[in-house]
Amino acid sequence: MGVSNNMTSVLNFIAFMCSIPIIAAGIWLASKADSECTHYFRWPVVILGTLVLLVSLAGFVGAYWNKQGLLAFYLFCMAMLIGLLLIVLVFAFVVTRDDGSRSVPGREYREYRLDGYSSWLRDHVTDPENWVKIKACLAESDVCTKLAQDYVTADQYFAAHISPLQSGCCKPPAICGYSYANPILWLNPTDPTADPDCYLWSNDQTQLCYNCSSCKAGLLGNLRREWRKANVILIVALVVLIWVYLIACSAFRNAHTQELFGRHK
Repeated sequence: MGVSNNMTSVLNFIAFMCSIPIIAAGIWLASKADSECTHYFRWPVVILGTLVLLVSLAGFVGAYWNKQGLLAFYLFCMAMLIGLLLIVLVFAFVVTRDDGSRSVPGREYREYRLDGYSSWLRDHVTDPENWVKIKACLAESDVCTKLAQDYVTADQYFAAHISPLQSGCCKPPAICGYSYANPILWLNPTDPTADPDCYLWSNDQTQLCYNCSSCKAGLLGNLRREWRKANVILIVALVVLIWVYLIACSAFRNAHTQELFGRHK
C-alpha cells in the first residue's frame, strides 16, 4: 500500500470519528420532548451522521486495499454529504436566527411570543393539522408534570430557569395575574383580558396551556435553543470533514500521478 493510500486511510479514520459526534448530536436532538413531537426535526442529523460513517468506512476499505473505484465513490459521496451538512447548518441558522423571548419582572424564566420567530418555522408548527398532533404528544409527555416534582414553593419556581417549552405550555402568561398554587395549578387571574392566552389556560392537567400561542412559541424557543447547541458540534465536524476531504483529494490525485508515471518508466 502506497504512502498516499496510507494517508487516505488515516484521513478516513478521522472522518469516521467525526461521524460519531454528529450521530450523538442527532440522537440528543431526537430525544428531546419537542423533537419527539415534531417528527420532521427528529432524524435528519442522525441519518446524515450515519451516512458519513458508512462512506468513511468505504473510503477506508478502498484506501487500505487500494480499490481506486471505491475511493472515487468515497470522494463523490463525501462531497455530497459535506454539501448536505452545510445546507442543514445554513437552514438551521436561518430558521433559528430570531428569538421570541422576553423577560418577566420578578421571574428568572422568560416568556415567548410567536412573532419573534422565522415565518417558515412558525407556520409549520402553528398549522392546525400539525398542532393537533403536537399538542396531544406534549400532553402525554412529562414536560409539565416534572415541574410539580421539582418545585414546591412560589419562590423556588419563580427563581427557576425552566425551559421555553415549560414556560409556554405549563403555566399561564404572567400578565394575566394568576395566583400560584403549584407549577401546574394557577388560580384567580386579576386581568383575564390582558392576553388571549389568559382565557385558554386550564387547570385540567390534560389541557393546561397547550392551546395557547405561548405554548407554540415555547416549543419554537426549545427547538431554537437545542439546535443552536447542536450547531456548535456540527460546525466543528464540518470543518474537520472539509479539511479531511481536501487532503484526501490531493492524496488520490497524487496516487494517480504516481501510477501514471510508473507505467511510463
